[in-house]
Amino acid sequence: MKLTNNFNKSEFECKCGCEMPNEVFLQIQKLASQLQCIRDFIRLPINITNAYRCPSHNKKVGGVSNSQHILGKAADLQVNDSNPEAIYQVIDTLAEYGHVLQGGLGLYNTFTHYDIRKTRARWDKTKE
Repeated sequence: MKLTNNFNKSEFECKCGCEMPNEVFLQIQKLASQLQCIRDFIRLPINITNAYRCPSHNKKVGGVSNSQHILGKAADLQVNDSNPEAIYQVIDTLAEYGHVLQGGLGLYNTFTHYDIRKTRARWDKTKE
């Protein structure tokens, strides 16, 4: 199912294969629209490595119990030929100027985390 010009529902599904609850799907639709804004700005495909995670899969992969992934509000992103820090900076700037929703932004060695929690949160896990 196509959610935006460049994103399909399947990209946001839990990796365990469970069915996404309706309330989670509503959040995924909002998240997809924000990711489309980011993609339109950077003009490069975004690979979603992780989005919705059911509570059991979240626990299995070591996610925190209050993860935005469980709510369908988070995605971990990779962009070919761009490092995670560059994507982090782009999203931070877009959020600062109101082009995408303010939320959580995390920097990791191999991906950038973005979520739409409504409050600003920033972290850097590259040095751990």
